[in-house]
Amino acid sequence: MQTVTPPENDELFLSTVASPLLPDQPVDRILRPLARFLHIEAAGGFVLVACTLVALIAANSPLAETYLAFWQTDVVLGFGSYVFHHSLHHVINDGLMAIFFFVIGLEVKREIVHGSLSDWKRASLPIAAALGGMVVPAMVYLSLQLGEPGMNGWGIPMATDIAFVIGCLALLGSRVPHSLRVLLLSLAIVDDIGAILVIAVGYTDAINYEFIILAAGYIGLVQLLSRIGVRRFPPYIALGALAWLMLHESGIHATLIGVILGLLTPARAVLVPERFREYLNRKKEDFDNTRWSQQRHRTEAVHEVQRLTRELVSPLEYLEITLHPWTAYLIMPLFALANAGVAIEMSNLNDSVAIAVVLGLVVGKPLGIVCFSWLAIRTGWAKLPDGIGWPILISGSCLAGIGFTMALFIDGLAFGSDGLATAKIGVLVGSAISGLIGMALLMWLLPKADVETR
Repeated sequence: MQTVTPPENDELFLSTVASPLLPDQPVDRILRPLARFLHIEAAGGFVLVACTLVALIAANSPLAETYLAFWQTDVVLGFGSYVFHHSLHHVINDGLMAIFFFVIGLEVKREIVHGSLSDWKRASLPIAAALGGMVVPAMVYLSLQLGEPGMNGWGIPMATDIAFVIGCLALLGSRVPHSLRVLLLSLAIVDDIGAILVIAVGYTDAINYEFIILAAGYIGLVQLLSRIGVRRFPPYIALGALAWLMLHESGIHATLIGVILGLLTPARAVLVPERFREYLNRKKEDFDNTRWSQQRHRTEAVHEVQRLTRELVSPLEYLEITLHPWTAYLIMPLFALANAGVAIEMSNLNDSVAIAVVLGLVVGKPLGIVCFSWLAIRTGWAKLPDGIGWPILISGSCLAGIGFTMALFIDGLAFGSDGLATAKIGVLVGSAISGLIGMALLMWLLPKADVETR
């Protein structure tokens, strides 16, 4: 998942909790420490780890049956003759995770338009590395499961969980080269695109084309509203919800609607700062104490300022920044709580599916990243970024073997809504081993790299 670059000045960040223009409130004393924690880049990864541990402990405790049954609680919504009747687990995986995929779509669009994927010279290495990091793990998995009942899980070891990777890099502090962070983030974005294609192509069975046509129609209306200049969010939310429902009924995984809508979100602002400054200069007399108190339409004036202020940034940037905390600190932790709970048994660790997942993550992921990167550099399509040598790239590729959110998600698609316990064990063990190896190598190599680059 994406990270939001923290401001240089702590006071600027804390102003999002309590503006210096507003009187200090008792609740601000509670929110400021929380804001400082959420300000840390790795906080999302820490929360995800904590929720994973809670799920594992609960699933291996005397409360296991109650805990697992809770996620099967019925959720029923009806409108006329239509009834939406699914479990809480399904609502999280198919409903809330659509918002997570929407943020992924926003992130991909941003990187393609403004970021590291906008220039082929910069994008070629992470694209090659990501392709290797998807193809080789799938091949390693299939080499062990071809023709076996677990063959359908080939997509599980393909994706990187960037929240955990960023958490590991944050623990290493300023020793980590900026170019390595950018490379791993770009690799994870391309990984996400690959995982989305895998879900759309590899894990879709029976398709109802009537519902697909209806979903396409609602997506077309979203694009039409954007083209004619509709700036309010409610119409888009309503049409997006209808498109999600149609895709949900079509047989294609409904979370893909989030990616599509994210890619359609405009990436450019409507209002430039100079025009807004001119507006404020014209309106500043309206905010004189005496004149303001005598105005009859103050609410309209406030709404106008709010609307114009929002237009200073693109819808893409606004939505990405707004939704990031919700996905990082609510949706992904809920997903972990609902999906990471698995009984740990020695027989599960020895299962062939678990071994295939572990080898795919621990061996296949770094092997694919390094080999495809070498080919891209050898052919002249790409070059190593400044500050990164082959030892650092190999170490970073080991970290990329941390696959959690998307791996568990694909496990549910491959082996039923609850997933396969042995595959989950493989994801958890493989991710832990990859993280430990990557961290150990980077801790050993980075001090030497710092000396060399001075």
